Amino acid sequence: MKRRAVAVIAGVAVLATAIGVGIGVLRVSDKLVGGPNGDCTVTVAGHQVDISGEQAENAALIAAIAVRRGLPARAASIALATAFQESKLRNIDYGDRDSLGLFQQRPSQGWGTRAQILDPTYATNRFYDALVKVRGYENMEITVAAQKVQRSAFPTAYADHEADGRALASALTGYSPATFSCDLAGGAPSADAELTATGLTPRADVVRKELLTQFGRLSFAAAPADGRSVNVVVRPTKAGDAKGWALAHWAVANAARLKIRTVRFDGWIWTAGREGWRNDATSTTVEIDVFR
Repeated sequence: MKRRAVAVIAGVAVLATAIGVGIGVLRVSDKLVGGPNGDCTVTVAGHQVDISGEQAENAALIAAIAVRRGLPARAASIALATAFQESKLRNIDYGDRDSLGLFQQRPSQGWGTRAQILDPTYATNRFYDALVKVRGYENMEITVAAQKVQRSAFPTAYADHEADGRALASALTGYSPATFSCDLAGGAPSADAELTATGLTPRADVVRKELLTQFGRLSFAAAPADGRSVNVVVRPTKAGDAKGWALAHWAVANAARLKIRTVRFDGWIWTAGREGWRNDATSTTVEIDVFR
């Protein structure tokens, strides 16, 4: 039976003047280059940061939670510099004494249970919960703000990661367009193409659900006939553009895990297996396509 794609709307209504973010999945036959997990690079104002796929996913999560909470990019800079110093942006299950996770938080110091701290979403929110209680953190040096939250025995160490934290935060919160890219292998095993109730394939629907989990309330445009593209609607404003790029860069950071093929936004396109972002004059939405 022919199925009709339905629009999926979550949060504010879609406006006719809005623009969207599209995310897509690659076909198995697409010839791409790069490793299976990919290595990622961000270059902002001449400063380059190279991170692994694992680090990219964690960095994108930290930035996405800042965006969801309505925090300034400075908060993400502080959090990312802190996680760089504490765990190298890896969710490790060990550390000094009982320290754990991205931020090396300690159960004995009231940060939560071991299981909670090893949940990156919980750990990141707990970090931000503490940071927003630091009066004037927005104007503090990153190392000072980080130390007020962490109370580390090596407070000056955070300074080593300030530039990296700022570059990642600027890209992943959307203020530096088309600056975050990952080099991925192409293709993916075939997946179920039966459309779900959202009008998306199961693989594309996972992308939609994760976007909602990490960014909160979003609006989605109608799914295409093949159900392989997730289109997020954002307002055509400076703030809307920043959120659009936050979504687009998040998709790139998670492309290996979610089997994302292409990401389009604001006249640019990223394709798994090709280098960097390229001009794409036809894209006016954040469109994320997945592999078949």
